[in-house]
Amino acid sequence: MAQKAIREYDAKSILAKHWDKYFPDFTYAYETVMVQNGTELKDAAQANTWLNEKTLVAKPDMLFGKRGKNGLVLFKDAKPGDVKLEKAVSWIDDKSSTPQNVYFSFDGDKPTGEPSVDKLTHFIVEPFTPHEQAEEYYVSATCVGDDDVIYMSAEGGMEVEEGWDEKVTEVIFAITDTEEQIANKIRANIPVDVADADKAKFAEFCIGFFRAYRELNFAYLEINPFVMQGNKIELLDMVAKLDDTAGFMMVEEWGDVPYPTAFGMEAKSPEEEAVELADSKTGASLKLTILKPEARIWTMVAGGGASVVYADTIADMAGIEDLANYGEYSGGPTMGETQFYAETLFDLMTREKDAQGRGKVLIIGGAIANFTDVAKTFTGIIKALDNYQDKLKEVGTKIYVRRGGPNYEKGLKDIKEAADNMGLYIEVYGPETHVTDIVRMALEK
Repeated sequence: MAQKAIREYDAKSILAKHWDKYFPDFTYAYETVMVQNGTELKDAAQANTWLNEKTLVAKPDMLFGKRGKNGLVLFKDAKPGDVKLEKAVSWIDDKSSTPQNVYFSFDGDKPTGEPSVDKLTHFIVEPFTPHEQAEEYYVSATCVGDDDVIYMSAEGGMEVEEGWDEKVTEVIFAITDTEEQIANKIRANIPVDVADADKAKFAEFCIGFFRAYRELNFAYLEINPFVMQGNKIELLDMVAKLDDTAGFMMVEEWGDVPYPTAFGMEAKSPEEEAVELADSKTGASLKLTILKPEARIWTMVAGGGASVVYADTIADMAGIEDLANYGEYSGGPTMGETQFYAETLFDLMTREKDAQGRGKVLIIGGAIANFTDVAKTFTGIIKALDNYQDKLKEVGTKIYVRRGGPNYEKGLKDIKEAADNMGLYIEVYGPETHVTDIVRMALEK
């Protein structure tokens, strides 16, 4: 599953689009706009008359939480007086004009750790919803192992994480559970603190919510809080991730959903975006993060766990400054997908020579595969080596391979013979060699 975080605005838009299917007994006004500055908000007010008429709430929509604790939510109680359009316009222009410090961890209301610093570029604006604390609820759903889990609480808002075990009810569903079984489990596990008068409606909302989570292919969906006033629902805050491997069949349901870079994170390079796109179209896992493109040690590692081990070993033995990338190819990629991934790496690592005159190091590593055909994926790597052999020689590349799994003997034999024929330096090892020994070998030589 490729989990991709989306903006709150897009999460609400998807749910609103399918509202009547999943929540036929409830109403949701869906009055929300996303803007990048005050001018855009003024323009939006021409088509959305409620922006001129109602008390408003404004907040950044950039994939980070604890916006209230960071002082980044403009609403009625923040200062005396209602928040009308002009105040929201001024606030957004002020917050977007200079970099902001955002803390992700707090001890009570006191921030801890170092802040992330970046500019705020996207804001969501909605009507303010007057309500009592008792009308706020929490619900979320995600995948844990082979099961889906729903979390429900009678207490929503910023403090729900504190005392999670006491406040939140967890219900686990097998993938084989029918809609009737799911509904019965939810009704039987409504949090005891939900008011008796609201229990039935709370259950029906959570049942529809879980159906939407599953059928719309969310990987994670959270509403914290939602306000329930009779049959009227307001979604005050949402966090969502989509299962992007389902994107090809969810075009109509999702619409054109962007996957933004989170606050404080650098924008992805074209190569990272290309690998991300390839990952979204396959059942395998293709990941790439470029750490330092001018560094000399590059890795092509099979397996998420192995990629962490190799990165840690290189950082420990050579220093983080020498590690160029982080990522993985796993889950049985095709020969073509492996070739594409390898050529992306080879193109990046051969663009410039090492500043200190050292040769580049390419580590093709991994643990022992369960079902990935090593010979097949290595055929993709061999094709990439053939296409980039001259460039790899120009930067003095030495290749170290350690792999095990189905057909690994043939894979190691084929890549050794091919590299030798091309005149590339290569050493190959099977599962008899410790998983990270090739890091030590490469650095010693």
